[in-house]
Amino acid sequence: MTEAGVTSVAVEADAVVVGGGIGGLVAAWELSRRGARVVVLEASERAGGPIHGGVFGSLPGVPVDLGAESFAVRGGAVEGLAEELGLRVEAPAALGAWGFAAGRAFPLPAAGLLGIPSRPWAADVRRAVGWPGVIRGSLDRVLPRRFAAFDDLGALVRSRMGRRITDRLVSAVAAGVHSAPLDRLDVDAVAPGLRRAFEEAGSLSRAVARIRAAAPPGSAVRGIDGGVHTLVDALVDRLDVRTGHRVTEIDGDWTIAADTPDGPATFRTGRLVVATAGVAPLLTSRWQGLSAPGSGVEPGPGAGSMTEPGTPTGSPAKPPVPERGADIWLATLLLDAPELDSAPRGTGMLVAGGAARPGDRRRTPVRAKALTHATAKWPWLARRVRDAAGPGVHVVRLSYGRIGEPTPEPTPEEAARDASALLGVDLAGRVRDVVTQRWDGALPPPTPAYRARVREFLDAAERVPGLAVTGGWVAGTGLAATVAHARAAAARM
Repeated sequence: MTEAGVTSVAVEADAVVVGGGIGGLVAAWELSRRGARVVVLEASERAGGPIHGGVFGSLPGVPVDLGAESFAVRGGAVEGLAEELGLRVEAPAALGAWGFAAGRAFPLPAAGLLGIPSRPWAADVRRAVGWPGVIRGSLDRVLPRRFAAFDDLGALVRSRMGRRITDRLVSAVAAGVHSAPLDRLDVDAVAPGLRRAFEEAGSLSRAVARIRAAAPPGSAVRGIDGGVHTLVDALVDRLDVRTGHRVTEIDGDWTIAADTPDGPATFRTGRLVVATAGVAPLLTSRWQGLSAPGSGVEPGPGAGSMTEPGTPTGSPAKPPVPERGADIWLATLLLDAPELDSAPRGTGMLVAGGAARPGDRRRTPVRAKALTHATAKWPWLARRVRDAAGPGVHVVRLSYGRIGEPTPEPTPEEAARDASALLGVDLAGRVRDVVTQRWDGALPPPTPAYRARVREFLDAAERVPGLAVTGGWVAGTGLAATVAHARAAAARM
């Protein structure tokens, strides 16, 4: 149940979770399954964070995801959660995804990781990067191990496979997924296990082949019938989630003060889960001066170690003020376009970075970083749209925004132009409806500096009794990472 108010009497709970995003909700669910009385405090008027659903005004009976619309199958964390909640997991259509770079579209190579091919000489790689790219990429198999720069993902792929594979394949996939330039992507954060596989295999393509061989068979992603946002709906229905509760103070005995719609309130607990960066600076009694990565709050003079009696003293932990995560705009279009019945570009496209320049045909002529042909990708959505609107009507979603780039709201006309360029179909004047959604800095920056600060922050948090820290801001990008991290953090309590 979702509760808007609270009495003036202090609320006692076995655990309090601050932050009602998917990480906080999952941690609360895990604790409640173990018999704990859990209260979730969410500052905004809606739980779920960037896991959110909506509808078209002209098609109110058909739900669409306005945030995450799929999840990685690795580890089975999300699929297991969905099954516990009685939700039906659905595989995407087996149509494949496309890439878009240097002004042209191509099917993404089948055997790759974040766009890094396991067989640089394969025909589908050649279609994407041409013979020059294939020849340079194949040198990876004979280059000594020492020719590998692990400074960031872009440097690693360029050092092993050259610029064409880096700029046309890896830029489209990895930069599109993480909404950041390649030189800002920490290898260990975005490709866990790749460094070790490279050291064992001696080449990057062999390392990718090993990782893919160890992955479970079948599609790398799944969705949920009705939309991924139904995860949030199901969790909120089963938990005590109090929206509009902004935490203002956290004392060392885990007494939490909050502003609520009914005035100030107090919560007392023996276990605190911090699932949002916004309140981490309030941990002043047990954890003086240590603020969260991404909070932008610097510690006071002389602060920086844990001072609770009996708690091991940590090293000074001065938090960074990392760059803001990418601001994302999503434009979801309802289109009258029978030409899309054949899914001409598969389930969607990832676009290599590079703004359009007049007269330069080699540069990307669209601003969107990704397109999802939702009705081609998800059979459940195709059925519902067809039943509600008839044949020839499609849902297409475009994503805008990368770290360090301004992200103005796309107009319906711009979104239609971008979709036309990416899908190879003229969609001008064929937009029946549009829903736009902005997410401000919702994706954590997977940069080397940020991930290093996260590791330091989590190491310090583990030494504080009764405290767990989770959420996408520390777990990384994607539902699979966030859900698995939240469940593990709650289990450790």
